[in-house]
Amino acid sequence: MENKTLIYITGPTGIGKTKISIALAKKIHSEIISSDSRQFYKEMTVGTSVPSMIDLKTVTHHFIHHLRVIEDYTIGDYEKDCIKLINEKFKIHDLLIMTGGSGMYADSVLYGLDKLPKTNIKIRKSLNSLFKKRGLEYLQEKLKIKDPTYFAKIDRNNHQRIIRALEVCISSGKSFSSFLQKKKTERIFNTKILILEEERNKLYEKIDKRVDLMIKNGLEKEVRSLIKYQEKNSLQTVGYKEFFDFFNGIITRDEAILKIKKNTRNYAKRQITWNKKYKNAIRISPDSSLNKILKLIN
Repeated sequence: MENKTLIYITGPTGIGKTKISIALAKKIHSEIISSDSRQFYKEMTVGTSVPSMIDLKTVTHHFIHHLRVIEDYTIGDYEKDCIKLINEKFKIHDLLIMTGGSGMYADSVLYGLDKLPKTNIKIRKSLNSLFKKRGLEYLQEKLKIKDPTYFAKIDRNNHQRIIRALEVCISSGKSFSSFLQKKKTERIFNTKILILEEERNKLYEKIDKRVDLMIKNGLEKEVRSLIKYQEKNSLQTVGYKEFFDFFNGIITRDEAILKIKKNTRNYAKRQITWNKKYKNAIRISPDSSLNKILKLIN
């Protein structure tokens, strides 16, 4: 598949990846693969900013709303399913587009998964017990000390990822990040990475407006309908955890909305840090014209 190319469009949340991906897919008559792990779930629509029904009908999308929040779906599952799909679609298309903000999921497709050491199940049980007794912040501090490099990249609100990293650190005596990307998997297709970037204050304004629009479009109602599933890993994410805290009487509604904005901005910062590692990526403004983008990927 030397003449086949996967175009990965990424950037921080709220910057406009969906808009550009759809416009480009229309132009090159291709399809879009989502690497946004929050958009996998049917019950999560408002809080994940999935493409509109019109856009989904106009351009074929994959890995959007194909799961229920009660289903377990690992990065390994995604890599396997995604590579299978890509190989099938490259029989039809020379170019495919992948887009989303879940860096680990995208990397599993671009480079394969890292080989992690075996760990002791007793350590995982102990860490889960500490999480229940002492809370997320305690585990965050432990990871910050044991592996500051990974701590700077990880979604710190995802307790399962933090526990997994600590489990490896404690079991191996080495940092979790030391096991990452030791050897890349060779793919039989080419890849081009486009990273959307813009001035930080402008991005934060977009994020705040986006959260306000989510509230207006019914985010609170959507999260309330998922209360019985609030312990599921799929719902340990910004926009949902804060409203769960409100429903559970931990914070006020206004505090929940402010925290969603703050946590979304912090998530965007971590995405920006993550994307710095793509040294050969093409960095563009979200206002770039389609003609400019086409010249850059050709």
